[in-house]
Amino acid sequence: MEDNIKLQDSPVKALLVGVNLNNDPDFESSLEELASLVEACDMEVAGIETQNVSQINTGVYVGTGKVDEIKAVAHMLETDVVIFDNTLSPMQLRNLTDIIERPVYDRTSLILRIFSLRARTREAQIQVETARLQYELPRLTGLGLVLSRQGGSSGSLSNRGAGETKLELDKRKIRHRISELKKELKEVEKNRDTQRKRRLMQGIPQVALMGYTNAGKSTLMNALIDRYEKDDGRKEDRKVMAKDMLFATLDTTIRRIELPDKKEFLLSDTVGFINKLPHNLIQAFHSTLEEVKYADLLLEVIDYSDEHHEDHMRVTKETLKELGADHIPCIHVFNKCDLDRDSLPGIPLVQGDSIYMAAGKGTGLEELVGMISSKIYRDYVDCTMMIPYAEGSLVAYFNENATVKGVEYTEEGTLITMNCLLKDLKKYKKYVRL
Repeated sequence: MEDNIKLQDSPVKALLVGVNLNNDPDFESSLEELASLVEACDMEVAGIETQNVSQINTGVYVGTGKVDEIKAVAHMLETDVVIFDNTLSPMQLRNLTDIIERPVYDRTSLILRIFSLRARTREAQIQVETARLQYELPRLTGLGLVLSRQGGSSGSLSNRGAGETKLELDKRKIRHRISELKKELKEVEKNRDTQRKRRLMQGIPQVALMGYTNAGKSTLMNALIDRYEKDDGRKEDRKVMAKDMLFATLDTTIRRIELPDKKEFLLSDTVGFINKLPHNLIQAFHSTLEEVKYADLLLEVIDYSDEHHEDHMRVTKETLKELGADHIPCIHVFNKCDLDRDSLPGIPLVQGDSIYMAAGKGTGLEELVGMISSKIYRDYVDCTMMIPYAEGSLVAYFNENATVKGVEYTEEGTLITMNCLLKDLKKYKKYVRL
């Protein structure tokens, strides 16, 4: 959304418009979500207009009579903007703005504005600006009447009207800016790739939080940090922002979680998904979302208290497929179950690859960690080895890369009881003691 919506002393008032095409079963939930997006954008919902249609009007999206009704309601409620829960074409956007005499926006521009407000790191800012410019390029105003003022028909720039010349200059500037941003993003991506390769070389299992926006991913990360960070002084610094709003965080955060048995994993918190997430945003955030592709395990966090959580899971599944990450093992974390106890016998509850819990209250964390360990440490085995004193570096290796349960110093060498990688057991099998 353009920045020409100025924040005033009182909230910007918005009239929402929803179009139900062919009795879409997701229509009501999508409209509710639009209202949440408006609130996340620091605006106020003044009213909602809906229409059931069998086909879209190519000129104004809704029926021509409905446009006049929307205009009347917008003026009566003194709304500042009108926001459609659909993606409008450049022509529809221009026609609706002319008729309603109010700034008109669509769902995509609203999400883009929220992303602009939330982006903190340089990478996120580049990604958001790129997506916004790609969206705005075909929607530049100034077409309409100014094109009818063209000069001769030779096609030379000198024969064209000033309006069209200005429009072409604006488009050229936007294309140039997009090109600059993409170059800068490539440099940022190189640094991210270097960091990712370094993490992969360390051999520490990687677990990625993902799922629908506002399901509680950041809350879960903070709960794990709070439970397993030994240094109390570092806890608050390592936590991420967690608020009850859509897209509270955009920047990918990675934290090392060290468990009491000395096992550890890297936990990444990625940007949340949403229904009708603009395709150019997925493209722009591709490098960030790629963290999911490199994970050994996915934790799909689901807001179980939301009556539309099954639809959210469908959206998440579709997005993962688009990212090429739908093959990665996944644990379904049904969160916020303390808000919907009537449907469950008690929490935490583990069923196969699913867990019902309440991250905000710390309920189910140990059970979840147990599930994570069983997945990412499935290649670990219990064993006992007798390491000769001459191989002291090997003892240090196992102290660093295995869960050592017991150490005994004998005449023969160091007797270690531990849980180590199967590949290490095979590699050093000559030291194994039954």
